[in-house]
Amino acid sequence: MTRAATRAARRRGTRVRAALLALGLLALGGAQARTVKIVSADTLELRQVDGQELVVISGENVELRVDDDVVRARRVEFNRTRRTLTLIGAASYRSAKDGEDLRGENLVVELGKEQVSGEDVLISDARLEIRGQEVDRIPGQLRATGGYFTTCARCGRTPNDYAFRAERLIVYPGDRLVAYNAQLLLADIPVLFLPVLVLPLNDRDRQPRLEVGRDAVDGLTVLADLPFSVGGNTLGTTRLRYYQNRTPSVGAGVTLRSYAPLPFVDRVDLDLLAEPRLVGQAGRDVNLDFGVKGRVPLALAVRDLDYSLNVTRRDIGRGATDPQRGLTDVQFRASVEYPLFTAALDYVDRFGPAPTTALDSTKTLKRPEVTVDPKPYTNGPFSADVKITAGNYTGQSNPRSPSATAQGVNITTSRLEEQHSLAYTVKPWRDADLSLSNTFTGRYYGTGARTVQLDVTGTLTQRWAGSNTFSVTAKYLRTEGTSPFAFDALSGRLLSAPVSLNLSTVPVRDVSFGVSYSRDLFLRGEQQGNATFSLGVNRRPLSLTASAQVNPDKRTLEDVTFNATLADPDSGKVTVTPAQPATATTPARPATTTRTSAWPAPNLSLSASGGYALATGPKPLTVTATVTGDVRSNLFSVAVTHNVRTPEITSVAVRYNLTRTQDTVLNALSVSGDETLNPVTGQLSGSLTALWRGQYQFRTSHSLLLQRPDTATSSGTLDFSVGTVSGSRDSWTVKYGGAYDLRRGGFTAPQLSGELTRTRSGQSLAVTAVMNTPGLDQKRTELTRVQLSGAAQFGSRFWVSGSALYTRTRAALPNDIATDTLQLSPLRVNLGLGRAGERPGAYLTGTLTQSFTWVDGVRQTPGPLTPVFGLTIDRCCWALQAEADLVNRRYRIAVGLPGQTGYPLFELTPGGASVPLLSPP
Repeated sequence: MTRAATRAARRRGTRVRAALLALGLLALGGAQARTVKIVSADTLELRQVDGQELVVISGENVELRVDDDVVRARRVEFNRTRRTLTLIGAASYRSAKDGEDLRGENLVVELGKEQVSGEDVLISDARLEIRGQEVDRIPGQLRATGGYFTTCARCGRTPNDYAFRAERLIVYPGDRLVAYNAQLLLADIPVLFLPVLVLPLNDRDRQPRLEVGRDAVDGLTVLADLPFSVGGNTLGTTRLRYYQNRTPSVGAGVTLRSYAPLPFVDRVDLDLLAEPRLVGQAGRDVNLDFGVKGRVPLALAVRDLDYSLNVTRRDIGRGATDPQRGLTDVQFRASVEYPLFTAALDYVDRFGPAPTTALDSTKTLKRPEVTVDPKPYTNGPFSADVKITAGNYTGQSNPRSPSATAQGVNITTSRLEEQHSLAYTVKPWRDADLSLSNTFTGRYYGTGARTVQLDVTGTLTQRWAGSNTFSVTAKYLRTEGTSPFAFDALSGRLLSAPVSLNLSTVPVRDVSFGVSYSRDLFLRGEQQGNATFSLGVNRRPLSLTASAQVNPDKRTLEDVTFNATLADPDSGKVTVTPAQPATATTPARPATTTRTSAWPAPNLSLSASGGYALATGPKPLTVTATVTGDVRSNLFSVAVTHNVRTPEITSVAVRYNLTRTQDTVLNALSVSGDETLNPVTGQLSGSLTALWRGQYQFRTSHSLLLQRPDTATSSGTLDFSVGTVSGSRDSWTVKYGGAYDLRRGGFTAPQLSGELTRTRSGQSLAVTAVMNTPGLDQKRTELTRVQLSGAAQFGSRFWVSGSALYTRTRAALPNDIATDTLQLSPLRVNLGLGRAGERPGAYLTGTLTQSFTWVDGVRQTPGPLTPVFGLTIDRCCWALQAEADLVNRRYRIAVGLPGQTGYPLFELTPGGASVPLLSPP
């Protein structure tokens, strides 16, 4: 073996060892564990340094997965004792949750705190790029010193249109960026110093807001939302409200989010608003949402104790008599897992007015509820699982419990619930399985009531000769007792002991037979169920499925169903087995020929389905015959359904598909259709489609009553159409039809419609029209709708489009007055401005619109021709929009930043000028 081959083999062995050790050493568990997996690496080395266990991972392209985050570097040192990853040299860290990329030198990842720190780090996400001399990333925020940030980095322009440089900055992903001692840079030139700068990164409704308005009820109103931050882990918004005519006039509130503000507290959320009540009502209404989540490490626990607290109150918008006013809901949950069991504490309560109506099952009060769930016990074939829940509850009274309803719509009492499940599975002898199970749920209440649900099951299964099985199942089911609560009420009392027999066999090749029967030992003979017999045959040319239900006690045949098909498309093929000469051990064998079956018509398929029910008699019998051509796509099928009980034929259906295949290019003609007649109702429905060369088609469809009621004006609908197949680049369609009366022999109110679409590169034209034509009940020929639209693009910077729509409607008789409307948008121009070969930096738009109306042929006062001009300056990281409506004398200017749709800055109307930030809306 050469030296190069030896090195390659050693390298492959190292990769294999790395993959195996990755599962054993880096798939970490325990409290606060994050799973680390090696995706790619060349070498893996274990070291002991100063009593600390190190795993050194190196290679040309080392890639690790920390849960869903991705780490890339050339060398990674994993300190298993301190639970840190040190990325030596240039490295990157991709946060899947926040969508951020961190690139820098000597990044350090602390797995326990989910924290990343490093030097000369570049941070980027979908909208923002940040550079920092030193960066720390912890859950919920990024901290950087000597930072430079901008939203223009992804625009590809140098220098950036605007950017900021700050001594210290904190980024709350998805919320805001806070910079201290910041400089505003325009084209990288400092122009302004700001002690504190807050840049919103979230939705517009969570950004700073100041609205001043006035209305007839509240008078002067002021709404202000002002963001703030406390330390490095808390951010929020102060909300101030002022209503001149309310008593009191001032309201206030706060929303905040705090990450790890205290030991054992991971997050605190608060949304509080006290708003003055409506005019005529004194006092304030309060909305409150308060939530706390955290973890508490416990000795010997598999993982930390998790807890959460939620407090909710909703008063704003509720009427003075609303029973939910002044109501505060509290929910608390804590759970912990130990090696032998898990435990949980739930507390659900309400403070305020007592409930006057029944509590919903999802709002049952738990004061409190304790759950202890030991881990399942297994010993060989035996397993046991137990769960105990106890608590004090207030919930809706069970209507079936007189003692509970006597206490009112709701009842309060204690409850103990014990659940266990026992299972035993064994093989008593060859090809046999025995399984025993016991499932029990018992609930015991402070009122003295109790409920029991018991399920004891035993099953013995015997297999033989491959797919043959016989099984016996015996059950004992017991449900009894009445709960005082509605949320866990049982459906009723049950005492049952069913014994079931199941047989499934394959007596001969291609034939299956089965029997199943269940008998309840507590029921009388007339209450027992039926025995089911099933038969399946799948041997060409016969395919048969049948089932029968027999009542052994009554000795009656209750139900029979069958579905049979005779078909073998391969019956005309002959398989020849060549002759075999004699050998020293075998005699000579002559040539033989075989067929799949003796079915005489390979192109014919016959099927039938039907049945019998003791209660209703024979079921409808459906017989279907299908003939296929040499090409399988050609077929003709006839199906007849006969109601044996009536007796009468209820349906005759024909389906066909014909394709000419002499020349698939010049003679590609296909015809398909279906027709269904119900002789009882006289309903005839169907369709026919003729397709030529896969591009042009003729289609007709109908749904008609051969004998319509005298009160009806038509027998149904009938229509014809011809045109191109939908989806074509250039398409057209002409359609004629509508309501049709067979008795009078004509259309009652037909319509003729057409559609034309032409498409070229950068151009499109579409025309549609609908016309009423004379019929038995419609005497006029008139257009009811015409629409014309078109668009053209010249190069990559100039677009022109326009449209026109005409409609006619008529008032109901006897007035019969026509109203015509013409809506014109004859011209819309879009022009992109900018350097050649680059994305346009500005867009000019111009639009003309006008509408006309005629009533009974008399033109009403037409709307003016309205030109609207617009200018959009798009700089990728900011945009300025201006719009001028010359006729209505309305002018608007708006600015947009990443993540915003545009904020109005100025608006001028005939009523005056306004600045939306300071003016009434």
